[in-house]
Amino acid sequence: MGRRDPEEGHLPAPVKPPDGGWGWIVLLGCFVITGFSYAFPKAVSVYFKELMKDFHVGYSDTAWISSIMLAMLYGTGPVCSIMVNQFGCRPVMLIGGLLASSGMILASFTTNIIELYLTAGVLTGLGMALNFQPSLIMLGTYFDKRRPLANGLAAAGSPVFLSSLSPLGQVLLEKFGWRGGFLIMGGLLLNCCTCGAVMRPLDTGMKRMTEKTRDKYEAKEMLPIGGKSEEGISTTDGSMKAKKAKKKPRKGKKLLDFSIFSNRGFIIYTISKFILVLGLFVPPILLVNYAKDTGVPDTEAAFLLSIIGFIDIFARPACGMVAGLKWVRPHVAYLFSFSMLFNGLTDICSARASNYTGLVIFCVFFGISYGMVGALQFEVLMAIVGSQKFSSAIGLVLLIEAFAVLIGPPSAGRLVDALKNYEVIFYLAGSEVVLSALFLAMATYCCLNRGKKKEGSPEKNPPAGGGSDTEEAESDVQEAEEHSSDNHQPAHSTDNAMVAASEEANHVAEEQSREGGGCPAGDGEVLARDGCDADQTVERDSF
Repeated sequence: MGRRDPEEGHLPAPVKPPDGGWGWIVLLGCFVITGFSYAFPKAVSVYFKELMKDFHVGYSDTAWISSIMLAMLYGTGPVCSIMVNQFGCRPVMLIGGLLASSGMILASFTTNIIELYLTAGVLTGLGMALNFQPSLIMLGTYFDKRRPLANGLAAAGSPVFLSSLSPLGQVLLEKFGWRGGFLIMGGLLLNCCTCGAVMRPLDTGMKRMTEKTRDKYEAKEMLPIGGKSEEGISTTDGSMKAKKAKKKPRKGKKLLDFSIFSNRGFIIYTISKFILVLGLFVPPILLVNYAKDTGVPDTEAAFLLSIIGFIDIFARPACGMVAGLKWVRPHVAYLFSFSMLFNGLTDICSARASNYTGLVIFCVFFGISYGMVGALQFEVLMAIVGSQKFSSAIGLVLLIEAFAVLIGPPSAGRLVDALKNYEVIFYLAGSEVVLSALFLAMATYCCLNRGKKKEGSPEKNPPAGGGSDTEEAESDVQEAEEHSSDNHQPAHSTDNAMVAASEEANHVAEEQSREGGGCPAGDGEVLARDGCDADQTVERDSF
């Protein structure tokens, strides 16, 4: 019972993330999904001028296509969580890939802007949402020790795809028009189905290995020393079948776990993320127009976004590697708050930039800080709630962020129209980001101090790097222990039957000894083996 080898009778430990192997294929799929989810709404903007000419609408009308895509990506978070908890990640991602592709294909046949809203906006946005969230969940199940690096590499898909989809869209527009470009883009989105197909559940093959190991364990517990192995195994098989027949079904998983709101760390993260999103996306949205107003040529102004994207590609994996260090990972929340503080101060210090050199310097530092924020945002959330509740947590967080996305950039645009001054907007956006950083750092510090005072409590919070034990794993271990303890009862009943047989053999031997004066010569060996000797009988009964 005390041996640690699974083959020698110890129950196997809960399944742990492999931190490699097939997980690298999952990481590649998550890289592609992240790139499509964040870059596609921005890359579609290259078709807006042609849409304005064909449908006779304004720029604000066409801009709603990207806004609806982002709103679906963020706002449908709880719906994605429910579907993932009900059906699993792989089926949801396959359906999402089909929806995203069909939305763009149908958009190529539309005749008015409303139909574009419903196809390219709603349908494609919903499809990308059904791919984005499950891919992050699968990434968290396959990686634990290397999870910060995995999150950083997956997040790098956003700038990589943005720097490639925009030029590709321009080429498709020039050769095939916007309808042909939408049709080809829809075909590219079918790659989301391929990424969904590689999202293999982690415990598919591990459960079979666990059941086989438990069978061997229970068989050895059932076998008495010196008994016949075949009889013991047959008794074990019969008891296991009876146990499985009487086994109660496990309770189903919650479709959306609202108990995470009782986690103070999750509340702090959600509030700080809402404040962050209010100002995070404002500078890159207004940067090009701000540069043009300061006298920068159009081509050079557009190149500023390319600088941000190029720096962002390298900043995210590098930040993921730093967050994975042993002395940094327990304090990853503070690293996240530092990255937000860095981003906010960059906005504030660059508000007075009046020449192209100053704007280039701003883009370099903004790209670094923006990449740090993108690499750490989901790693911190996984560390707070754990991989078991991450599916519900990310859905609720994205829903709350959707309101901030709909409030922040539009409000900044209205302020620009009213004040005709970009400097105030940069100050305001930077102040919001700095406020979110300070709130996260101070609130996390207070919660940690309060948790240290409760060291005597029986329940210990998981480390910031993410807990290794989940509720499902604990329930499996508890169930296995009950299963093994219950199977001792058939073993005791077998021992009782053997004792009764020994007593009956002793009684026959005594009668024969009275009649013949001892054990018969021909049956002496058999009777001695069956319990003619009292010492052997006592020794046998001890088992």
